[in-house]
Amino acid sequence: MTAPDRLDLSGRVALVTGGSRGLGRAAVLGLAGAGADVIVASRKLDACEAVAEEARALGVRALAVACHVGRWDDLERLTETAYATFDAVDVLVNNAGMSPLYGDLVDIEEALWDKVQDVNLKGPFRLTALIGTRMAAGSGGSIINISSAAARHPRPTELPYAAAKAGVNALTVGFAHAFGPKVRVNCIAPGAFLTDISDHWDMDVFAEASSRFALARGGQPEEIVGSVLYLASDASSYTTGTVLEVDGGFV
Repeated sequence: MTAPDRLDLSGRVALVTGGSRGLGRAAVLGLAGAGADVIVASRKLDACEAVAEEARALGVRALAVACHVGRWDDLERLTETAYATFDAVDVLVNNAGMSPLYGDLVDIEEALWDKVQDVNLKGPFRLTALIGTRMAAGSGGSIINISSAAARHPRPTELPYAAAKAGVNALTVGFAHAFGPKVRVNCIAPGAFLTDISDHWDMDVFAEASSRFALARGGQPEEIVGSVLYLASDASSYTTGTVLEVDGGFV
């Protein structure tokens, strides 16, 4: 197979959570550009539909589904809707995440901790279990978890998030063994990307910090697409249970 053939996703179906903005939107459009039909899942249906319309303009089928990934009932409904519409899911991207701001560590409330774990860890576990089981019973597939550089390099300002993402790294390895050999499960650990979330950063502070990255800058959302396509496609046919760091040399 030629290199373009290995990256071709025509005839496959990809589901992306948190697909309405940021890295999720970039992943949806990248997968659609490679020929995959896409399912865009996020909490706000209108935002999902807007991205689905962008994907349709690329010549593929696209479905928008409102879903809160921290709620298992929503994930079961999302799974049933995906299979009822497309008969299969070949690629799952667990991208939805959140990292709310807080003050002193001792003042973190139980509700904040639980919400962060629900969205970042509990949801990916359940959706991977639901869809991975069907993939393994069918023709296989590829599952891509989106973790974070914070999982290996936690900072005091993001400890609940870092703990959850470290759990995602562990799930990646465990699910790779649970669903292999027919299903590959991998993880991307992004560093600092300039998405809508970065609108709330102090950019002077970030400019000083990013000057110490090997690439001396933050990433653009579309720069995650190559890694997503690699792990989604036949180009990574012997890659599973791995965490790929895409962080501009952050470490």
